[in-house]
Amino acid sequence: MKLVPASQGVEVEAALALAMAGDTARAESLSQDLGKRFPLDTQMQSLWQPPIRAQLALDKRNPTAALNELQAVTPIELGQIQFVNNISCLYPVYVRGEAYLAAGQDGAAAAEFQKIIDHSGIVWNCWTGTLAHLGVARVNALESRSSQGADADAARVRALAAYNDFLTRWKDADPDIPILIAAKAEYAKLQ
Repeated sequence: MKLVPASQGVEVEAALALAMAGDTARAESLSQDLGKRFPLDTQMQSLWQPPIRAQLALDKRNPTAALNELQAVTPIELGQIQFVNNISCLYPVYVRGEAYLAAGQDGAAAAEFQKIIDHSGIVWNCWTGTLAHLGVARVNALESRSSQGADADAARVRALAAYNDFLTRWKDADPDIPILIAAKAEYAKLQ
């Protein structure tokens, strides 16, 4: 934001990143400012603001509010975003997957994360593409704990495969990234 302070794209990405990092005060302030500055911008109001507000709701442990925020995005979430080279990182889809996971709706969460994986040509090298694999792993890990018998075993195998996929993708990542540390711990518990 210091390098390109007037960039709408940088500001919306920063607002979402701040919300995901738990810096709700800065994220809310930036989101409100963007909403005021671009009240008639369809992408801002219909594509960017909902996932930012949804992530803020998740920060407040309110997955229902997050899911409500994201309802209006569904018809346009696969559309082109004006200020990035690729089509979309599917942020609304990722946040919706996280909201479903937080709400205990594992099947719906898995479908959202799988949507990102299935649209890798849209996502390109966005972080959502890799974290969708972690989302699938977490859904299957939860299913393995809540199921019994062969269903639990199958879910555990799927979870291990998805964790392994995620960890392979991030094998060269900085080792002190919190989500990577958490994923390694979750994977170890399943083995």
